[in-house]
Amino acid sequence: MARLLSVNVGLPRDIEWKGRTVHTGIWKSPVRGRCRAGRLNLDGDGQGDLGGHGGEQRAVFVYQIESYRHWQDQLNRTDFVHGQFGENFTIEGLSDDTVCIGDHYQIGTALFEVTQPRVTCYRVGIRMNEPRMPALLTSSGRPGFYFRVLREGEVGAGDEIVKVGEANERMTVAEINALLYSPNHPRDRLERALRIEALSPGWRSSFEALLQSQTTAAGSGNAGLAPTAAAHPVAPGFQPLVVAAIDQESADVLSLSMQDPDGQPLRPSLPGQYIVLRLRPTGGGPPLFRSYSLSGPPSTERYRISVKIEPNGTAGTYLREHLQVGDVLDVSSPRGSFILQSGERPVVLLSAGIGATPVLAMLQALAEARSTRQVLWLHTARDRQHHPFAAEVRRLMLGLTRGRSYVCYSRPGSGDKIGEDFDATGHLSQSVFDEVGIPREADVYLCGPTRFMADMKAALAAFGVPRERVHVEIFNGSESMTPGIVGAATRAPHPPGDDANTGPLVSFARSGVAAHWKASAYQSILELAEACDVPVRWSCRTGVCHNCESGLVSGAVAYGPEPLDQPADGNVLVCCSRPIGDVVVDL
Repeated sequence: MARLLSVNVGLPRDIEWKGRTVHTGIWKSPVRGRCRAGRLNLDGDGQGDLGGHGGEQRAVFVYQIESYRHWQDQLNRTDFVHGQFGENFTIEGLSDDTVCIGDHYQIGTALFEVTQPRVTCYRVGIRMNEPRMPALLTSSGRPGFYFRVLREGEVGAGDEIVKVGEANERMTVAEINALLYSPNHPRDRLERALRIEALSPGWRSSFEALLQSQTTAAGSGNAGLAPTAAAHPVAPGFQPLVVAAIDQESADVLSLSMQDPDGQPLRPSLPGQYIVLRLRPTGGGPPLFRSYSLSGPPSTERYRISVKIEPNGTAGTYLREHLQVGDVLDVSSPRGSFILQSGERPVVLLSAGIGATPVLAMLQALAEARSTRQVLWLHTARDRQHHPFAAEVRRLMLGLTRGRSYVCYSRPGSGDKIGEDFDATGHLSQSVFDEVGIPREADVYLCGPTRFMADMKAALAAFGVPRERVHVEIFNGSESMTPGIVGAATRAPHPPGDDANTGPLVSFARSGVAAHWKASAYQSILELAEACDVPVRWSCRTGVCHNCESGLVSGAVAYGPEPLDQPADGNVLVCCSRPIGDVVVDL
């Protein structure tokens, strides 16, 4: 007979961890007497990170006393107390390899449904004082599981757990857990899992992504876990390309066109992708890595990039003052996931300044395909002198039957003509969206300076464009994900204060920062990135969740611990990897 041994609750608290503050509800304590189970929570319980924990599908976390005993033996521990694993219900019986998703259980006067295995994160490692715990829980097949509350009621220690229903498709918690996190994702089992109505939406979308990836090829990675930013991996390395043309696009923008020196075809790019240049300035210093969007039409003959020359920009100044037609540059394959989506939805290309480059490539592709989609080009520049690609955009718009352009100048010059060079003085705003008539169902592609991006995201949200329809490209770094970390100051990426001149050089291409690897100071490339304040994404920190999966531009890494499922070839899990020689990471 299965029994409820302890009901455990706890409200979120702030704790100190690695010099940071973590807001977490992982600490749970047993309740005396009976406790009400509500739709979203037990009375007195809470979660610190509602993005990863809690909610209707994860109202109650369940862990078994049998697994307690397993971990006591494995970790040689005798200090466990009920709630040790952050669970709400400590139970006897109902192991993960017998309980199925969709099973219904009566406990006290409440009715529960099993929705998904636990998704482990770094906070269980903090609670257990064992950083490996997220990987250990998942790889062992003992993750525990979540209940959804079908009928609210009261529960208490000692209550019998009675099975009162089950799903037609029988797949255990352990089977579902392994199907996502192990390297094996058989199509028939994915289809079976998706037939379980009780399976939570998050797990359902992961299995749908695996099913849609349509590949079991070695090195293809895990489409159910990989973040969007890592969705289009390419082989690491650089190839020499010769500069075929240099064109001045505006007062401060220079375009470079490059081709294979032997006339060989280049790797195809997707509209919106970028390449990484490895520059070797004079003076014998370390190479500079810079990411530049491809601004030209889709081509296997030439890559075109367009560079804004900043007053104190090292790379831009080097390109302007030293580069000549015929010179050779080291260039990566095109990469990135800010790409034009197929379909018939309207397209809004929204940019400021040099942010026009990736959306210009999208406009090129739409014009070349003679697209019948509604296409809106919205751009803001300072004035005509600082308005690159103006004539090119006007020409491309003529090829679109449903295309419209709207340009704002923030400080038009005396000779700039409204209605000819630009449409309005000022900045793009929600009122402009109203005037132009942006369709709320459109896919919006947004790129520009940081402040512009923040303003536009807010304006689009207020206008009613769903968040998932807004696609964003960030030139210098990426959007970070540091679940539970609160009060952390945002700093510009920088080399660490104790950087030495020995050890492999780890370069973060998008952030423009490089630092030498010091094995005595860092356990992973992630820790080095954090020391440099490079924007990063992570959750488990042990090679399970793949949130940290990033492009490996060049070089090779070793893993410790080994990931449960390897990333795609050309990608790297920075949370558990160390460099083998110099590496360049797409962060």
